[in-house]
Amino acid sequence: MWGKPTIVNNVETVCNLPGIFTYGIDWYQSLTQGKDHGTKLFGISGKVKNPGCWELPLGITIRELLEEYGGGMRDGLELRGFLPGGGSTDFMLPEHLDTNLDYDDIAKAGSRLATGTMILLDNETCPVGMIGNLMRFFSHESCGFCTPCRDGLPWVVAIFDEFCKGQGTRKDLQILHEHVEYMGPGRTFCALAPGATAPLGSGLKYFAEDFEKLIKE
Repeated sequence: MWGKPTIVNNVETVCNLPGIFTYGIDWYQSLTQGKDHGTKLFGISGKVKNPGCWELPLGITIRELLEEYGGGMRDGLELRGFLPGGGSTDFMLPEHLDTNLDYDDIAKAGSRLATGTMILLDNETCPVGMIGNLMRFFSHESCGFCTPCRDGLPWVVAIFDEFCKGQGTRKDLQILHEHVEYMGPGRTFCALAPGATAPLGSGLKYFAEDFEKLIKE
């Protein structure tokens, strides 16, 4: 990287190696409940009764994770959607709760398992504000190397600021849709900006009415 010898290791992968070396690959494969092998660290962030992180077999359902381990939504709240693998993944909806938490099934549902750190959206949280916070994070983390990320993300953040004040316009909405394409895969040096387009694009799709309510006519 940057002309220097580089090795990149996923810590979660490295932590699996002692067990595999000690007990063998058959033991490791037997831990799973689905097509993918082994276990994974799954986390839940949001308004559940028991947020946390658990090492669980790949292949359990989203419903199992949410209800059996997360304790379900807090009293009086309903689930509107969730990011299954962290802030750089596409939104999924309550209709996807019986999807298996493995890489293939989550991909078929239109998102990515990625880190397995699930972020929940409840019915009392504004999805526009939530997505705006994510865009602000990605903009802050940009290294500034390439134009779509360096200029595109701050522009997106500025538009979200207007929406959150109830001052959004239909032109702003059009620009957000355009940025999903402009900052998408294959258009930037790294995966930061394309990662930002996942919650942005899916949020515009699934929560269009929430954006419409914040447009100044």
